[in-house]
Amino acid sequence: MATYTHPENLNWKADNRQGYTRLARLDHIARLCPPLSLEALRIAIPESKSAKNPETYLNLVSLLREIDASNELAKLDVEWMERKTKENQKETERLDQELRGYKNNLIKESIRMGQEDLATHFLSMSDFESSQKAFQKMREYCTTPKHIAEMTVKLMYASIASTQWMIVQSHCAKLRMSSIKEEDKEKFLPAIEACSGLAHMGVEDYHSAAQHFIMVNPTFTSNEVVAGINFPKAVLTGNDVAVYGGLCALASMGRDDLRTKVLENPDFRTFLELESHVRRAISLFCDGKYSQCLATLESYRNDYLLDVYLSDHINDLYQRIRSKSIIQYFIPFSHVTLAALAAAFPRSGHTNTSVETMEQELEEMISSGLLNARIDTVDQLLVAPPKDTRAEAHRDVLETAREVEHQLRLKLHKINMFHANLELLNPKAAKGLKSGMGGMNPWESESKMGYSADI
Repeated sequence: MATYTHPENLNWKADNRQGYTRLARLDHIARLCPPLSLEALRIAIPESKSAKNPETYLNLVSLLREIDASNELAKLDVEWMERKTKENQKETERLDQELRGYKNNLIKESIRMGQEDLATHFLSMSDFESSQKAFQKMREYCTTPKHIAEMTVKLMYASIASTQWMIVQSHCAKLRMSSIKEEDKEKFLPAIEACSGLAHMGVEDYHSAAQHFIMVNPTFTSNEVVAGINFPKAVLTGNDVAVYGGLCALASMGRDDLRTKVLENPDFRTFLELESHVRRAISLFCDGKYSQCLATLESYRNDYLLDVYLSDHINDLYQRIRSKSIIQYFIPFSHVTLAALAAAFPRSGHTNTSVETMEQELEEMISSGLLNARIDTVDQLLVAPPKDTRAEAHRDVLETAREVEHQLRLKLHKINMFHANLELLNPKAAKGLKSGMGGMNPWESESKMGYSADI
């Protein structure tokens, strides 16, 4: 359950969306945030009646009945549901009949468009499985690379709506490899990178997700329709790109990468301007102000819990960022008191963290291999492993000696190849070498100069 702390960002949650995504986000907010449940359902229920899926309307009304059964919107409109179900069935039969007619006429373009109309109809009914099957049947009737690319975009959108992240990644890879014209591919790429980032985040591959999000071109926010789909409104907005990309980068990248690839990236900086607190949190982390970075993120935790895509990952992302902060904080020291760590890294909702809680957290980090240290329970210290500088110096010297020996052996091998006449020379270089030696054969000249091939 989340408490919405920044109501001015409500547009970021749902009001700036359209289609299935808008209803899905409103439903998600209504289920997780009691203070906003009635408001979200007040918006969602009438809009669900303008859609084609009676099941969505039924689920929203059932949720409202659990919250406020006396609300006038809680009364189920059975007549509308029956009428809409019949309309959907009638429309499906009509489109299917038209498609059969096109197939009898053997006109590929008409068959492709008929298949697309049927798939789009299923998509508007939130029947994502049937929609994907219908879109896939379009492939054999696509006559140009652009037709195939547009079909793949729509398959990608249907897969996102049904949260099939591995399939989304597959479609994104196909779009990158497509042979469409460069000017057309430039229109596709921002949406491809944004959806790739979303798909990798969905399978908890945060580093890959961050890499894709920071590659999204700022033209993504121009609301340009790609293959009939307005991705900034139908899937994720520029604000989403900033938040998802910023959090995934914080959780998976080092300080140098955060500074060079995120903060100094002119394209991604455009998105960060939309969510200044994310940019501020990254800057604080890069400057070593870890407690302030975590405090900034914690103030937005409840907001992120209301995001339909981010909510399942926010606790994991925050824990990874916290663990990274503790590790970076500890690097300069040989030992730190547990009390100092507890004061520097308070838990969510607390001004301070108990020493016992911090000790338990450190134990988990050490056990998982994240932190190379040991805990002194007597003196309540976190101690860095002792370093044997003498042994490290010996290892460095031996490694340098091995490298020098390896390079010398390579040079000796090259000289042996040269003397054995097994090295191929550039004809021009060989001619210059011969003329420089007064017409002597290069192999003879070396023997006269005292070189021996037996090394």
